[in-house]
Amino acid sequence: MLDRAEAHLPELSRSVVDCALYRDGARQPGAPDVSALCEEARHAEGAFVWIGLHDPDEETLARVAEIFGLHPLAVEDVLHQEQRPKLELYEDITFLIVRAAQYVEHAELTDTSEIVHTGVAWIFVSENFVVTVRQGAVGELRSVRADLETRPELLAQGPWAVVHAVYDRVVDGYVEIADAMQVDLDAVEASAFSRHPNLGIGQIYQFKQELMEFKSAVMPLQRPLAVITDRQALTLPKEIRRYFRDVADHHARVVEQVIGYDDLLSSILQAHLAQVTVAQNNDMRKIASWAAIAALQTAIAGIYGMNFAFMPELQWRYGYPAVLTVMVISAVLLYRRLRRSGWL
Repeated sequence: MLDRAEAHLPELSRSVVDCALYRDGARQPGAPDVSALCEEARHAEGAFVWIGLHDPDEETLARVAEIFGLHPLAVEDVLHQEQRPKLELYEDITFLIVRAAQYVEHAELTDTSEIVHTGVAWIFVSENFVVTVRQGAVGELRSVRADLETRPELLAQGPWAVVHAVYDRVVDGYVEIADAMQVDLDAVEASAFSRHPNLGIGQIYQFKQELMEFKSAVMPLQRPLAVITDRQALTLPKEIRRYFRDVADHHARVVEQVIGYDDLLSSILQAHLAQVTVAQNNDMRKIASWAAIAALQTAIAGIYGMNFAFMPELQWRYGYPAVLTVMVISAVLLYRRLRRSGWL
């Protein structure tokens, strides 16, 4: 239900991107006096108001909430921007949160590469209005409005057509990101298992962090889509519900991809750690082998450096070169033995 309020927005603030009345799928001309548009939408069959906000300040949000009768708890969620995607029912108003995502092009993967940027959109939808609030540079909705206005047959379905258009745009973005991340993942996998890998633990871990950010946007959207497509949970036009089922199918594909990427990346990370451990063990074996060779020579030299009076071959003319020969031969034999066993 739309509550009439004396407060209105005769001149749209900078945070209000657009505001219009739609009737039978067509945008109606006229000045964007929000209160007047709301009153007209209440009494005109097949009409609704769509107002879009971008990074609104608290005062603007409070005035919009007063005009449309938005629940204080939902408004509080908008003010606390770090929210998970969800769907809440407040009497005749449905409140939805969705996180849009955008792929960041990058020449190579580094320890600080940003692969995914996310933004949050809040949607208040009722029988006679839609209020969309967007935060950040990701997930602009101006083009969504423009596309919808070229499809009056879809807009004629009512406010939920706007919600579908937003969800469809967001999920299409997920699909594009998932496909782009598949290319990155293939490159990471090829490098991690190459003979001379050029990716370290830092780069792989950074990629996993970016995947987790993308996953936090994608996965929680499953429940709102399940509620929307459930006939008993919400009353939606039959055609719009059909469109939402198509969005849910695309979203399910992305969910499967993200889960698969997460599992594969965890396996790559573990395999890379194992490779590092093996390489360290090989280095330690080489160090131990050379230490053993040096220790043998040290032992022989140490024995003949004791300077006891009665030691074999002390008075022998060739004792010194003979001991050196023994040291060299023992070192060569030990080296060959260690090399044959794979330690060197």
